Amino acid sequence: QVQLVESGGGLVQAGGSLRLSCAASGRDFRLYVMGWYRQAPGKQRELVATITRGNSANYADSVKGRFTISRENAKDTVYLQMNSLKPEDTGVYYCNVRYSPTYNYWGQGTQVTVSS
Repeated sequence: QVQLVESGGGLVQAGGSLRLSCAASGRDFRLYVMGWYRQAPGKQRELVATITRGNSANYADSVKGRFTISRENAKDTVYLQMNSLKPEDTGVYYCNVRYSPTYNYWGQGTQVTVSS
């Protein structure tokens, strides 16, 4: 059974930092793309960042230069370092691991709230 356990969300003032973690278990994730998505109230879920096993990263334009995604393959864990946070970064952040449309898994989500 695949499990994705997220941690690190919370409340922070604008300009502050948070680090999200997501530990995956239940399958061999070596070939999976790992990533983070977010959903703000009343909006659709959107891509934040993804990273391949070879550490090729992709970012949404809105977070480039502020967020850094990384992964620890030996632990099947993906991280999201978020700096210079803005109120518009507020939302529920979801961990995702994906190999194919069939093998596509989501975490339960962790709330990030940035106050102005």
